[in-house]
Amino acid sequence: MHRPHRTRFLLLELALALPGFATAQAPAAPATIVEVAKADVAEIAPRRWVPGSVVSRDDARLATSAAGRLEYVAEVGTRLEAGERVAKLEDEAIRLHLEDARSEVERIKAQRTLAQRQSERYERLAENRSIAANQVDEARAQVQQYSAQLRQAEARVRTAQYELGQTEVRAPFPGVVTERLAQRGEFVATGAAIAHLVDTGRLEARVQAPLALAEMLKADMELPVRIGDETSKARVRAVVPVGEERSRQFELRLALLGTQPLVGSAIEVALPERTPVRAMAVPRDALVVRADGSYVMRIGGNGTSEKVAVRTGASDGELTEVEGALTAGDLVVVRGAERLGDGQKVQVASRSQVVAGVTSTAAKPPG
Repeated sequence: MHRPHRTRFLLLELALALPGFATAQAPAAPATIVEVAKADVAEIAPRRWVPGSVVSRDDARLATSAAGRLEYVAEVGTRLEAGERVAKLEDEAIRLHLEDARSEVERIKAQRTLAQRQSERYERLAENRSIAANQVDEARAQVQQYSAQLRQAEARVRTAQYELGQTEVRAPFPGVVTERLAQRGEFVATGAAIAHLVDTGRLEARVQAPLALAEMLKADMELPVRIGDETSKARVRAVVPVGEERSRQFELRLALLGTQPLVGSAIEVALPERTPVRAMAVPRDALVVRADGSYVMRIGGNGTSEKVAVRTGASDGELTEVEGALTAGDLVVVRGAERLGDGQKVQVASRSQVVAGVTSTAAKPPG
């Protein structure tokens, strides 16, 4: 036998004698990195997302009960504290009226003092019968007349002081001037709006909701809200128990928790459509939806994956109601399930590690 044929024959015999040789040399498949969460029993109620707007609880167009030419109006964007000046009208004419009213008060006081002394002298003379009784009565009436005139004059003083105060428009609450409705130098009539003031610190959501959902909503209950890409919570402040006849909707006011958007921002609120029921639930990210049905990947005690078919029900926030061979406390994969099969080894990690693992795996060429 030639040497090359003999060499190949010996190698073939060696391979047959060591059947586990090739298998022992092959590297074991690495564990798949996944993120997990627990399946559990929770109260689930389907929710309907309805639109709304962010509004301020204090939003006013400030006006004055005086008339006159504007001397000052706060600039747009000016932030004011309660009681600070927003606008000022000319007040020279009112100050002159106030000075005249005060002078009238002093004049009447002097006359009443003189009449009071005269009445006292007449009363002493009347005791000695040195004066007629009707003169005493006339002196007393004169004092009463001056007292009444004094009260009228003092009322005119208070009226002038009030009118003087109305020439200054002051902020009834802290806020920001968002609009000038009259400009400096313009003559404004009584009751004319001068500036728009909005309190940006006391915000809430105003929502028009279907009347069919009214019985599901109570004061102080917390609801999920979405503002742009951010999701947070809001507490029901008031349910206005009056529906609009044409739209069949009612108004809902919610206090925002943990977020301070701009006034006028669009907002969505998740309203419950039925009374919550207790059911098995998993995070929405745990569901893998395919054409032939939905399933979740459960992690067994030996660290391997197991496919569990489920039937989905109502969703409530991040949780979805499921029916299947799951028990409370089962670990289900919420990130990385699409890459798993039955019996595959897994390694539980954080979300950042899962993302890094997926990225690094995708970057490596096959083989």
